[in-house]
Amino acid sequence: MDFPAVNASLNALATILLVVGFILIKQKKETAHKWTMLSCFLVSSIFLVCYLIYHYQKGGGTPFPQSHPSWLRNTYFAILISHIILAVFVPVGAMVTIRHGLKNNRIKHLRWAKVTFPIWLYVSVTGVVVYWLLYQVPVPS
Repeated sequence: MDFPAVNASLNALATILLVVGFILIKQKKETAHKWTMLSCFLVSSIFLVCYLIYHYQKGGGTPFPQSHPSWLRNTYFAILISHIILAVFVPVGAMVTIRHGLKNNRIKHLRWAKVTFPIWLYVSVTGVVVYWLLYQVPVPS
């Protein structure tokens, strides 16, 4: 299985679900929002399992190609570092936000969602960007 491509696809799907969930709640479609966000959490959970399996099997990370220009390498590492740091928050933030939503504690749900949503969205988008920079940008000859 091509885990990096699967992981990028799961991140892309999570991004789409996050945006759809945001639009649905702005349209006051609470039930659709709830199921979309629960689906997003499931997709993100599947991503995490695949990510951990891949890195366990591989025994570490994938080095960024030395032949890429330094500006691209620096951009990659800036995105990667911010992605990793913020990704640590997503599972906890998502679980707390979802829990408050399911318990109909709207004030706490909204308070947590205002923090969790942009971080989760950033992590999902940058997960795809990291994949693209690492595996899809052609290595100069």
